[in-house]
Amino acid sequence: MFKKTIVILVLTFCIAEINAQISNPVETDSVQVDTTIVGTIVVRKNQEKIKNIPRGVKLANPRITYEANPRRENFGWFKVPSFWDKTNHLGIAINEVAFVNWKAGGNNSVSAIGNVKFVRNYKFRYIQWNNSLDLRFGLSAIEGEKLRKADDAIRFSSTFAYRRDTISNWYYSVKANFNSQFADGYKYPNTEDKISTFMAPGYLFLGAGTSYIPEGKKFNLYISPITQKATFVLDQELANSGAFGVQKAERDADGNITKEGERTLMEFGFLVTNTWKTDVAKNMTLAHDLTLYTDYLNSFGNIDVDWELRLDMKVNQYVKANIGTNLLYDDDVVFDEVVTDGVVTTPGRPKIQFKQLLGVGLSYDF
Repeated sequence: MFKKTIVILVLTFCIAEINAQISNPVETDSVQVDTTIVGTIVVRKNQEKIKNIPRGVKLANPRITYEANPRRENFGWFKVPSFWDKTNHLGIAINEVAFVNWKAGGNNSVSAIGNVKFVRNYKFRYIQWNNSLDLRFGLSAIEGEKLRKADDAIRFSSTFAYRRDTISNWYYSVKANFNSQFADGYKYPNTEDKISTFMAPGYLFLGAGTSYIPEGKKFNLYISPITQKATFVLDQELANSGAFGVQKAERDADGNITKEGERTLMEFGFLVTNTWKTDVAKNMTLAHDLTLYTDYLNSFGNIDVDWELRLDMKVNQYVKANIGTNLLYDDDVVFDEVVTDGVVTTPGRPKIQFKQLLGVGLSYDF
């Protein structure tokens, strides 16, 4: 209590001294010092509560007001971006087909062709993995004749590529291709002796090399100096005849088979493939797929060619038209061979195989 009294007396003395200086300002030679009270110090032991509030006092309760618009859409959760590019295509078309020396069989006709295509491509920084599966099958109806096969193809391709940095367009690549067909093929009007069937032939390419894949362009060039090509003829009857380049059966003087024909043909050679796709006009897309192969051991310099060229025209979301060609050349596939009593009297020769497609039909992508 004594300490509090001393503090109050000291503060009272200080305030009195300040008031005295204000009433008698100090003057110097050139500067007049003026002091203004800016506050008052009040020392209290306890804060007294307000008991009576005068009528003239207006009290206000501080409060926060704001306007909030309710969210009308569902909250969009963050999704991890996918590095997969997916394409699913289903289509059926009415086509006009023209064949020239087509070994798998077929005839000029009006036909219905269905096709299914699945594409799965992965790309992230240094890695690119492209996969595609293309299935086609068609039948043609000619008045007065049985149904004929118009188109038949099984095509699978997978390429795994790796690059050392994200600037270069060159990749180290490993590639696998497989081609075959679904049903038997005939040289019409002969429907007794088949000339092809499932896995007769079947082609498998396995190799490693380099790929050039520029950013933002639908272009892919693959070069492989080490590629194994396997030709399968799993139908023994066709294998005995030496179809598609396999070793034919050995026969005695009476034409009886003494050794069955080989069902596979292995080759090792150089492979070049190229795919390219571009928009030539609004709703018109041109695409091509080229494969070139030559064997080091048996016939180096003889190039096997498989070239597809296709022009797709989009009428609307579901109606599309297409024009396509397919050119094949394989020196192991011969034509016009004449066999008499199991003996080849006239050797055949390879020819260019050509197929042309023109059709309009329904298409659905999902």
